[in-house]
Amino acid sequence: MAAPNGFRDNPFANPSQQNLQQRQPMPYPQGGPAVPRPDYDAESDMSDHYSNGNGSTTRLAGAPQFYDQSSGDINSDLFNRRYDPSVDSHASSVPSISPFADPGLGASEHYPAWSADRQIPMSTEEIEDIFLDLAQKFGFQRDSMRNMFDFTMQLLDSRASRMSPNQALLTLHADYIGGQHANYRKWYFAAQLNLDDAVGQSQNPGLQRLKSVKGGKHAGAKSLDTALNRWRNAMNNMSQYDRLRQIALYLLCWGEAGNIRFMPECMCFIFKCADDYYRSPECQNRIDPIPEGVYLSSVIKPLYNFVRDQGYEVVDGKFVRKEKDHVGVIGYDDVNQLFWYPEGLAKIVLKDGTRLVDVPPAQRYTKFSKVEWNRVFFKTYFEKRSMAHLLVNFNRIWILHISVYYFYTAFNSPKVYAPKLKQEPSAPMTWSATALGGAVSTLIMILATIAEFSYIPTTWNNASHLTTRLVFLLVILALTAGPTFYIALVDGRPNQGQIPLIIGIVQFFISVVATIAFGLIPSGRMFGDRVAGKSRKYMASQTFTASYPILPRSARMASIGLWVLIFSCKFVESYFFLTSSFSSPIAVMARTKVQRCSDKYFGNALCQNQVPFTLAIMYVMDLVLFFLDTYLWYIIWIVIFSVGRSFALGLSIWTPWKDIFTRMPKRIYAKLLATAEMEVKYKPKVLVSQIWNAVIISMYREHLLSIDNVQRLLYHQVDGPDGRRTLRAPPFFTNQDGKGPAFFPQGGEADRRISFFASSLTTALPEPLAVEAMPTFTVLVPHYSEKILLSLREIIREEDQNTRVTLLEYLKQLHPVEWDNFVKDTKILAEEADSGDGTATHTSEKKVDDLPFYCIGFKNSSPEYTLRTRIWASLRAQTLYRTVSGMMNYSKAIKLLYRVENPDIVHNFGGNTERLERELERMARRKFKFAISMQRFSKFNKEEQENAEFLLRAYPDLQIAYLDEEPGPKGGEGRLFSALIDGHSEIDEVTGKRKPKFRVELPGNPILGDGKSDNQNHAMIFYRGEYLQLIDANQDNYLEECLKIRNVLGEFEEYAVSSQSPYAQWGHKEFTKAPVAIVGTREYIFSENIGVLGDIAAGKEQTFGTMTARALAWIGGKLHYGHPDFLNATFMNTRGGVSKAQKGLHLNEDIFAGMNAFGRGGRIKHSEYYQCGKGRDLGFGTILNFQTKIGTGMGEQMLSREYYYLGTQLPIDRFLTFYYGHPGFHINNILVIMSIQVFMITLLYIGTLNKALEICRVDARGNVIAGQPGCYNLIPVFDWIRRCIVSIFLVFFIAFLPLFLQELMEKGTGKALLRLGKHFLSLSPIFEVFSTQIYSNSILSNLTFGGARYIATGRGFATTRISFSILYSRFAGPSIYMGFRNLLILLYVTLAIWIPHLIYFWFSVASLCVAPFLFNPHQFSFSDFIIDYREFLRWMSRGNSRTKASSWYGYCRLSRTMITGYKKKKLGHPSEKLSGDVPRASWRNLIFSEIILPICIATIFVVAYMFVKSFPINGVTPPSPLIRIAIISVGPVVWNAAVLLVLFFISLFIGPMMEGWVKFGSVMASIAHILCLLGLVAFFEFFWFLELWDTSHAVLGILCVASIQRAIHKFLIAVFLTREFKHDETNRAWWTGKWYGRGFGNSALSQPAREFIVKIVEMSLWGSDFLIAHILLIILTPPVLIPGANSMHSTMLFWLRPSKQIRPPLFSTKQKRQRRWIVIKYTIVYLLMVAFLAALIALPVIFHDKIKFDCELCRNI
Repeated sequence: MAAPNGFRDNPFANPSQQNLQQRQPMPYPQGGPAVPRPDYDAESDMSDHYSNGNGSTTRLAGAPQFYDQSSGDINSDLFNRRYDPSVDSHASSVPSISPFADPGLGASEHYPAWSADRQIPMSTEEIEDIFLDLAQKFGFQRDSMRNMFDFTMQLLDSRASRMSPNQALLTLHADYIGGQHANYRKWYFAAQLNLDDAVGQSQNPGLQRLKSVKGGKHAGAKSLDTALNRWRNAMNNMSQYDRLRQIALYLLCWGEAGNIRFMPECMCFIFKCADDYYRSPECQNRIDPIPEGVYLSSVIKPLYNFVRDQGYEVVDGKFVRKEKDHVGVIGYDDVNQLFWYPEGLAKIVLKDGTRLVDVPPAQRYTKFSKVEWNRVFFKTYFEKRSMAHLLVNFNRIWILHISVYYFYTAFNSPKVYAPKLKQEPSAPMTWSATALGGAVSTLIMILATIAEFSYIPTTWNNASHLTTRLVFLLVILALTAGPTFYIALVDGRPNQGQIPLIIGIVQFFISVVATIAFGLIPSGRMFGDRVAGKSRKYMASQTFTASYPILPRSARMASIGLWVLIFSCKFVESYFFLTSSFSSPIAVMARTKVQRCSDKYFGNALCQNQVPFTLAIMYVMDLVLFFLDTYLWYIIWIVIFSVGRSFALGLSIWTPWKDIFTRMPKRIYAKLLATAEMEVKYKPKVLVSQIWNAVIISMYREHLLSIDNVQRLLYHQVDGPDGRRTLRAPPFFTNQDGKGPAFFPQGGEADRRISFFASSLTTALPEPLAVEAMPTFTVLVPHYSEKILLSLREIIREEDQNTRVTLLEYLKQLHPVEWDNFVKDTKILAEEADSGDGTATHTSEKKVDDLPFYCIGFKNSSPEYTLRTRIWASLRAQTLYRTVSGMMNYSKAIKLLYRVENPDIVHNFGGNTERLERELERMARRKFKFAISMQRFSKFNKEEQENAEFLLRAYPDLQIAYLDEEPGPKGGEGRLFSALIDGHSEIDEVTGKRKPKFRVELPGNPILGDGKSDNQNHAMIFYRGEYLQLIDANQDNYLEECLKIRNVLGEFEEYAVSSQSPYAQWGHKEFTKAPVAIVGTREYIFSENIGVLGDIAAGKEQTFGTMTARALAWIGGKLHYGHPDFLNATFMNTRGGVSKAQKGLHLNEDIFAGMNAFGRGGRIKHSEYYQCGKGRDLGFGTILNFQTKIGTGMGEQMLSREYYYLGTQLPIDRFLTFYYGHPGFHINNILVIMSIQVFMITLLYIGTLNKALEICRVDARGNVIAGQPGCYNLIPVFDWIRRCIVSIFLVFFIAFLPLFLQELMEKGTGKALLRLGKHFLSLSPIFEVFSTQIYSNSILSNLTFGGARYIATGRGFATTRISFSILYSRFAGPSIYMGFRNLLILLYVTLAIWIPHLIYFWFSVASLCVAPFLFNPHQFSFSDFIIDYREFLRWMSRGNSRTKASSWYGYCRLSRTMITGYKKKKLGHPSEKLSGDVPRASWRNLIFSEIILPICIATIFVVAYMFVKSFPINGVTPPSPLIRIAIISVGPVVWNAAVLLVLFFISLFIGPMMEGWVKFGSVMASIAHILCLLGLVAFFEFFWFLELWDTSHAVLGILCVASIQRAIHKFLIAVFLTREFKHDETNRAWWTGKWYGRGFGNSALSQPAREFIVKIVEMSLWGSDFLIAHILLIILTPPVLIPGANSMHSTMLFWLRPSKQIRPPLFSTKQKRQRRWIVIKYTIVYLLMVAFLAALIALPVIFHDKIKFDCELCRNI
């Protein structure tokens, strides 16, 4: 295949002669007309540009020079820019030696598999020449060229080690450029470039292309097939030289592209232009090299600048985020999608207005610098914030639920549509009314289609099928809804015959068919198939969004089976449990009218329909439960499937333990060692013993095992009976009767690791390859500012007063055994150091001497001892050091396996251990790379630098990629470089920093998004090999897991590649299977043992990450890649990188990569036998922040185009798997919370009925007892309530099922019950309710307001006590307010209808309010509680005369700015830092959530109140309750306004005179606040008096008042407020009266008016916050008074026995005195406040008979 030798050595010797031999003359002579090519017949609609022979040079008509000299936009200084060379470029112009090479080896030995003795198609030197040549022809940077050369060689080396070098190069070319799964080939046909290259340039290619798209004479499938065949032939006939040159060109383009790497099709286009240019004679004949950096500045920079300017603008030389939401930003995906369609490419125009497609292909590359990118791109999908995304993406879910629910209920509520006088409706009417379910599903589809119109730009490729769909749907709506009108007209008329009945039945069946069709067929495939349609128009979106990998037959059957089971169970159960049981309340309530009631204004219009109102709310409630049911069944069945699957895989407790351990040595030999090729001269026992001993010793080194344990676990050499030495197996394997504590500490880390290792070996593992043949892989860790190594201060100093414990103490509590082992070790070390003196120590002194070891782990503070303690602690906290040392086990594992499997090596090196070690090192370094991407490395402070240096010294093979900045000329932009160093890099004497190996300039600042994905992307060019493992900086790994690395990489199914060329024929079965993109693995959360919250978090991860992932991966629904996952690097990097990076939108960057891979045809697998450790933050606040992040991230995902593609294109079973596996969980949470709220309102309405009406008494059989005139039979309704409470309870309870079964499977019954019991005793259900609310709140607020933001609560351990005010301000908005609203409703319901089932509701609603405080460590210690109260009072009144970091005012403002947004003007002001930079929400979203919704809720409550008050009292009709409500609710607002006005004028006149008195503002504010409180209380008491002291009516009234006031506030804020200033000057100006000199400029006049409205709202909010907080404190008081409650509470939280608990803090005498005084003072204040509030409620209750006023006014309201 290779070209003749002479040609290969000197490709450019004499191009003209070689060309003549190798191809026909070119078809287009200069200037002449196009001469048809001999082989170009009319049939084939293209002639591929790769098909002209296999030469590497092509001449086209005389072309101009590289750049038209006229172009002035390339600065003259471009060419004389200095590129500081990195280290290796000093040596010679050619990178003769790889920078990663071992010193002292010749060049040929770096890539051992690519060496001359293996028939390589071209030598390393020749490959290097190709790179040099390309770099000179295109102006690539020298360092980038060296880096990509090494990259290519490592790739070839990795592949050639397991196949022939020829095949290695072939498959590599197939993966990157031309194979069946190569993204470039897919793009080439999707963008229809085959037409572009075929049609002569003399005609206009754009028009030609459009003709062929419209279906000219040779459109259609046939031409595509011939085109594909021609492509394959061209690829097959290429020389190896050309193949390598294409790979090299692609990689060089990719290596410098920076952020453009996120846009794979854009990269393809750039490569195609470059490749065409390279083939042109103009490029070949050019002699002088092009200066370095031209590619970067003329191709990449302009594109990068476009992307950057979408999100940022320059203000004073700094980049500032523009305030745009995703709709306004043309993101990476939009830019990328332009390159999908030929019409898109036709939009690319140059500065002079010509289109790029009109330029001949060979010259396009030279025109890149002239493209006007700003005129080219547009949005291809609008990520508008709205709930309608749920409708569009998941329309099938809504249809399957709402329509079926309608069919069920319509059939079961005949009373509703029966004619006036009859009991039952006629038969045709019943059929027809039920049939309206079809109309419901058609309506849902119509709404979804209309919403979809607003998300898609109406351009070429997609609006047409939406219009057709809309027309069709309207026709179907007429068919499903029309007949009902006809039947309603003729119903009940005489002699109609059978026609209405027939029409009704037909309508019903049409409806059923429509519902089934809409429920099952993806909307993207209706009326114009975007997924499988043959039209060229859909080709691009099929290729890039809908090439889902095909499931194997068994898995597909399982998938369909699972969903059939779930939905059949669900529909049956829901019918009987929910709907048919609902029919009796309906029958009772449908026709009931309330008699003898009236209202002054409304007459009896409202009140007589109270019962139907109640029924309507009950219908909604039932619908919500109908949704929740599905999730219930989903969990049950997925757990059953998962358990079954785990039995099939052989992972379970039920396989007896004894076997697992006794057979372990055999399994290690069979499964982990590549023993196929070894000659059997060593006993398996010998090999296994080396592996096993290494694992045990590594655990000993990590202090997990003590010496005694180790003795019992190792293989020992003993003298056999015949004098020969033999190996004795450890007793651990031989006498195994259950797990004895003799072997390792019970329940410790060693126990867990060895058991997992043993049980994982029972499953089927892929066969390993020999070490030298295994593929190379890289571990990549993005690091921002996580701790690298803990400093001594951090370990032995308390963080703050609230922590009460040093880190070391805490870790000692958690790992007592490991600390013991560590101390013993250290003592041995210390004694060895001391024993030089030869002095014997006496035993009595010895004990005292040892104290410091047990306290802090060292005795003399020389660094080597303190460092040991620091490392011990760092390996148990979440530090980067832990991650690095864990991942470096790969290197150990590779050396170990290499040594064990090749005993000859050990022999060859004989006693020379150093050379042996070097050989092992070389192998490990060749197969495994470890890179950390330290974004901030060049900005580290001294301590961080020392720690990073420590890492490099400890692990010299570790590579650190970082951003290096060079400040630009004054006022110009600096230049940024991606640089790479490792432990071998030499240190520069001048700066003291290491010299980088590679230093590649970037187009600009790479961090444009949320950081993590950009950080991964800039380091991506430094990975080596074929696979990537992406690790977070809080993970860990273990030696015994690393031993399985070859098996895990085997999951990619690329070990045994056929020797056939991938281009020989399409569809060879090896090359057609979808490639594996991601292999998922298990995570073990290593912070599992830190108390209840840790355990809940770990349990969630265990079930989500392991149990459901196992079933989902099997049926093809696992999209997530978690963070220990392995990625197929070539696949992911040619498809846009390992994560997406648009700011805000891709908050959970990793799942987008999963969806991207899935949509582009990559398979995602899950392996059960491999696990990594992962840390999680486990304080209450941090868990909730994490959940908020997930929730907001989910909200952003709902907006994203990936969800749109998956939701509208996946077949039904896979769609359901995707939905319930990802978004369904969160939507279910929203529905759970909604069910609670709807149910509360239902109860409220039923309560009003029970209170105001006389309910019939019934006998035991349920028949109404006679003799009760005018009574209402509502007994069935009360039964329905009980049933509802049971089902809501079940929905919550089912959350514990998966965890329980998982434990049951893996650990056995006892352990499972124990864990469940522990959870319930530590009140974890309370936490579940609360976290559900946090999830649903974060999604909803994200979909409304956007701005993924949360208020940080600070990290630290789970032992830090957080003060009341911080917790209150963090959780008031998300859950406490809602909890209190529901508590009031519940109070009313309890007073109106008491049934025992309500206790459960008290429990769950209370948990919404109290959960944050309940899980706060040491919440119930008395002195802290009171000091908290003091802090709370100060927090409420701070910030009015001076700016304070934390104050109630600040909290109130922050929650307000979500709606108002901030002013644009920048003012350098200290308090500006407190506010994040967020765009203002759009008014459409606000109108619904902030205006309409609160008004609706207020109406609901007012109607209920009016009903209760609409009955005559003693025969007198009362005045309208509306007036009373209006006075009581608007009254306080008016009162506040009046108080504020008066105070405003006082402060305006007196304020300026009082300048010397700092506290003046605070005093004014306090007066206002106190008056406002008094006003609130007075109005409440007055109202209660008006209600004649009837408590339940008063509660209902207060509900109305609160909801009305809430609506007023929201209305005022949303409508009247302009944007907020970033500082709080206005607030201070208001209270002090000093408005001038505050930098308001001309808004100083408008500001007071705005501030007046703000203050009115703020007053009411302040009052309500004050009262709510006091009620909370009163609820929390009882436990404080119980002695011992605090230690009980700590036991519950941390699961530590009281004796083990952390000591109380030590205070100095002065502090103690101070605290005592504060406690005494504030206890009195607190008691007074509580007494005051109690009196307000208690006095009226006691004295209500005595208190009587007689006022005329009172009678009229």
